[in-house]
Amino acid sequence: MPFGSRLQARGMQLLLGRVMARVHEDLRFTDIPKRTEVLRVETGAGPVTCTVYRPPATAEAHAPVYVNFHGGGFVIARPEQDDHICRYLAAEAGCVVVNVDYAVAPQRPFPVPVTQAYDVTAWVVENGAANGWDGSRLAVGGHSAGGNLTAAVCRTARDRGTFTPRLQILDSAPLDQHADPATKQSPIARPLLGPRLMRIFTDVYVPDPADRADPLVSPALADDLAGLPPALVITAENDRLRDEGDAYAKALEAAGVPVTHRVFTGVDHYFTHTGPATAAKEALALMATTLRGALHE
Repeated sequence: MPFGSRLQARGMQLLLGRVMARVHEDLRFTDIPKRTEVLRVETGAGPVTCTVYRPPATAEAHAPVYVNFHGGGFVIARPEQDDHICRYLAAEAGCVVVNVDYAVAPQRPFPVPVTQAYDVTAWVVENGAANGWDGSRLAVGGHSAGGNLTAAVCRTARDRGTFTPRLQILDSAPLDQHADPATKQSPIARPLLGPRLMRIFTDVYVPDPADRADPLVSPALADDLAGLPPALVITAENDRLRDEGDAYAKALEAAGVPVTHRVFTGVDHYFTHTGPATAAKEALALMATTLRGALHE
């Protein structure tokens, strides 16, 4: 791992963490009651703190469950950036939401976050009765880096034959970390993600270039996608990650996986957090509707 990338990543953790925890004021959903508790889950890569969001008290006694992985380039550890999403989905999809505070690089590079993400999800499946949710009705999802981890969890579960999520939600996910970021284009002059920033994220998360073609790092490079869970794939027109998200949606569909794919026009990476609020609310409503359909059928 280049020392410069490691140093810059540490600087991002200090400078960008609080910024990433802020969302558009119209997306805070302060009118939705917040019912949460914190739990710790032991994993093969150390303990992980999770925040559990409960649906309204009128929901069924053991509601289905959604496991959420936040974004941040595998570098920023700010699960609270997804508070608005977790609160909204718990209320609108009628499910328990488990928001996972997985470890990040450069302190804990690949495969630690994948191991933690999978082990937490497996624990959620197996420990529903004691915690007030139905682990047999499970979905997983996340934004950006969290979407990448979602794909890795689904692939690992399929390969091990352990559990099958009813839905995976991939929101603006990096799915090809082998390609040079400079080759990833946007129709606007200055998109949120620049090649230099993306290169730092990749350098510290996957220090060994030989690992960057691993399907758990770059799901879009896998050629064996059959048997993965149904997917909701959200991409943003101006996002440099759009092309790989679009391609992954098509590849899943070609492999026989049921896919709902929506490209949101005129928006960039992270729009589900910073807006425009109209597009963000539409995306969150799509997540909630799809999630409710998958978990309550």
